[in-house]
Order: sequence, then C-alpha cells, then structure tokens
Amino acid sequence: MDTVVAVAAASTSTGRRWLAWARRQAAAYLAAAGGGDDGWAACAVSVVRIVVCFVSMMVTTAAWAVVMLLLLPWPCERIRQGNLYGHVTGRMLMWILGNPIKLEGLENLKTRGIFLCNHASPLDIFLVMWLAPTGTVGIAKKEIIWYPLFGQLYVLANHLRIDRSNPAAAIESMKEVARAVTKNNLSLILFPEGTRSKTGRLLPFKKGFVHTALQTKLPIVPMVVTGTHLAWRKNSLRVRPAPLTVKVLPPIRTDDWQEERIDEYVEMVHSLYVDNLPDSQKPLESQTTRKKMS
Repeated sequence: MDTVVAVAAASTSTGRRWLAWARRQAAAYLAAAGGGDDGWAACAVSVVRIVVCFVSMMVTTAAWAVVMLLLLPWPCERIRQGNLYGHVTGRMLMWILGNPIKLEGLENLKTRGIFLCNHASPLDIFLVMWLAPTGTVGIAKKEIIWYPLFGQLYVLANHLRIDRSNPAAAIESMKEVARAVTKNNLSLILFPEGTRSKTGRLLPFKKGFVHTALQTKLPIVPMVVTGTHLAWRKNSLRVRPAPLTVKVLPPIRTDDWQEERIDEYVEMVHSLYVDNLPDSQKPLESQTTRKKMS
C-alpha cells in the first residue's frame, strides 16, 4: 500500500516536472546544435534517434507499469519483471542509437554479486539495464520517484532507494540495502563514484560498496565501460557513433574481507578500473604518478 501511495503522490507533480525537463533539454539541444562541429544534418539524425528512443522507452515503461501494478502483492516477481524491462528496453535503446558495442567477459555475470560500473554518460545506464542479470536490484537516491514515468516504474519494480541528505542517513540506508539483498537472495548494481563524471575520467570511489560487501559477503564484479562519454557528452543531444566497450572483470571474493581494511579495498578496486581504462578516462593524478615513475 505504501508503494501505491508513493507512486500516486509522485504522479501528481509529473506534469510540471516533465515540462521543466523538456525545456532544459530543448535549451541544451539548441546550444549544442548551434555551437557543434558536426553539422545540422548529423544533429538532425541524432535528435530523431533520441526522440525515437524516448517514445519507445515511454511505450515500454507504460506497458511494464501495468504489469507491475498487477503484481503488487508479489515483490520478488516485480524485481524479475523490472530486470526483463531493463533487458528489453536497454537493448532496444542501444540498437536505436546504433553505436558499435564490444562485450567482453559476460560469463562473469553468471553469478550473484555486487556489480560495479563507472559512470560518464546516460548510455551507461542503458547498458546496465540491458546486461544486469535477472534478480539484480539498483540503488538510487530517494528523489528518483519524481522522475516522470521512469521513477514510478523504478519504485514499482521494487528497486532500492537511499537517503543521501546526510552521512548518517546514507549509512543507515546502505545497511537496509544489505539486509534486503541478503534476505531476498538478490544481486546489486552500483555506480561506485556516486555521481556522473563530467569529463569521462574516473572519479574517486565511495566506500558504500565495500560496506555492502562486508555485510552480504557477495563478490565484487567490476564492469568497465569505455567510450560512452564520447558518444553522448554532457549537456548535449548529439549522440555520436563512438565505439563502446563493456568489459566484465572476474569476480573478487569478499568473504574474508575485514572492516579495518576498507580503504585498502576501495583503492584496490579503483586501481583495477584505472588499469583497464584508456588514458583518456584515467584519473589525471594516476597519469602524473606514472610519468614520475618512468
């Protein structure tokens, strides 16, 4: 019942928020098209693809929302349906956009785990939706419920939300996430940077994924995504045909991890990403350190 009330309350303000979002996107497109170096023809093709993506996503979102409402008494089934929605919608959106995609190490997704993904573009979310195994839940800030249609479906799909208003609330939210994952035999998908990189370069990792691993004992499965920051740049509606790569690294056991070594584990996983990213996406400080050592 709480889910229904939350979704209903969110829906009342969807119209106003959607109008504001549309205005921001229109302004971003005009700025990108007016100052871009790709020409009007390329921009026109790109915006058509994005419009087709948006309409297609609204259709699948509306269809699955009906399914979720019918499955309200069965939360675990809603999670599986949410994953199916992601597999269909994520793959469809990437097909419409047309970027060449290279997938490596998909066999490493055939296990329960805490899946991590670096984040530099909306395309990362589409890829994660597509590739996340069935039985995987995501974590988002609690305000996601206000996102038109998608936010309400996120809640109906029984994905998890955290309160990031202050550190104490965030820690308690992550503990609740760990309990839910363990109780329901689920996997988890996280963006360990905690926000989207504006330049495509890897940001420092938050400690939340290590705390969750300590409580659930699930292995860490890094998903290294490259090229998405070049395909869809910040504040632009021009999607370029840049090649993308998703490399899933072997699972990292955490059943023997110790709480006093949290910083060490964060640095270890971060270093794995640095080693597997191209120079254009490595943190600048890592390149400076490498030059000093050479």
